Amino acid sequence: MDGQLLAVIQEKVAEGTTRPIPAFTRRDVRIPALPNKAFAVIGMRRAGKTTFLWQIAHDLLQRGAPREQALYFSFEDERLLDLHASDLQHIIEHYYHLYPHMRDRQRVMLLLDEIQLVPSWETFVRRIMDSEMVEVYLSGSSARMLAYEIAASMRGRALPVVIFPFSFREYLRHLGEEPTDSFARLPKAQRSALHAQLVRYLETGGFPEAVELETIDRRELLTNYVDSVILRDVVERYRINNLPVLRRLTRQLLGNPGMPFSVNKFYNELRSQGFSVSKDSLHAMVGHLEDAFLVRSVPFFSYSQAQQRSNPRKIYPIDTGFIPFYTAPRPLPLGHALETCVLIEYLRQRAEMAYWRTPAGYEVDFVAQMADGTLELVQVCASLSDAATHAREVRALLDAQAHFPHAQLRIITMDTALPTDAHSSIIYSYAVEWLLG
Repeated sequence: MDGQLLAVIQEKVAEGTTRPIPAFTRRDVRIPALPNKAFAVIGMRRAGKTTFLWQIAHDLLQRGAPREQALYFSFEDERLLDLHASDLQHIIEHYYHLYPHMRDRQRVMLLLDEIQLVPSWETFVRRIMDSEMVEVYLSGSSARMLAYEIAASMRGRALPVVIFPFSFREYLRHLGEEPTDSFARLPKAQRSALHAQLVRYLETGGFPEAVELETIDRRELLTNYVDSVILRDVVERYRINNLPVLRRLTRQLLGNPGMPFSVNKFYNELRSQGFSVSKDSLHAMVGHLEDAFLVRSVPFFSYSQAQQRSNPRKIYPIDTGFIPFYTAPRPLPLGHALETCVLIEYLRQRAEMAYWRTPAGYEVDFVAQMADGTLELVQVCASLSDAATHAREVRALLDAQAHFPHAQLRIITMDTALPTDAHSSIIYSYAVEWLLG
């Protein structure tokens, strides 16, 4: 190995075991309690993956471990461009040269950030998991470290841990305004303040860097995030050469949250405007944007794959902060933003999400199959003050109940009071309280 490269590795190992843990906002992310597994921290760019690695190290130290028991090593360093998998052993050897008392006596935590930049890194990780007492956490750009690729390359030895932008509770924690009591026990003034904060959260979204920015700066930041996903996570990785179509597709998906997206319809619109692209390419582009965590798609609920494919998927941005800058100039579409927020919250809870349309034509926003196997039929509506709106939401749930007799029925709304004609078999959830719960 080149002596200069070795010196860089030694420098980074020393720094990675002595550097103070940087300040962070705690994330409510659960790591599965499974032994002998590596964990791959994935998610969209700038959602907080590196910060979460530091949180893991902090938690180890809180349990009484010495600082050197956690090694943070970032591969996003131009001095490491020539690094190969065969060179990675030098990281382990230099660590144990500095801390020989740790080898085969203490389980060492390895936090390997952007490791996907090293070709064939998987062979190194699999080997050290078998030969050393290590606990391994990996993170990397989402489209270069996809969940299904990790499963294949690590042969079942690694599990993904998804990092989303801040939840509403994490957003409040970041601002120093997280409630310390249950919502029901809070004073009225604090409840009103939380309602106002939710409206603000739906507009700004939960990307850590964007939370406290003015609108003009937040627009610059978030649109730059989108450009980075398009150019680095899609164009570079998949060698897409039809950038104008990819940009139009991205704008279409981000600008219509919760709306069914038909590739056929979009294909015809593009052709009518003189763009040349195939339907297969459009299907692939949608998949690439989802792989990069820029959008999430919700399929039609069906046990038949053919029926799922014959119905359009509904597309949502990964964060509500994108919505104001990609929809037509108008006030924030609060209902669509709330629906997006609710979807992402269910995904944080590891629910499998779909939507449903009854034979009578009534649509249920979400069919949520929770991690414990329970089922919820969910309508999201910013306000139920209009009697016709409330009747429509109730009608869809009751009609769908015939097909899902064991499902819990729920309406999530920004309204603080129940409708006068609230239906007894439906749970009405106040959005602020539900998100904090």
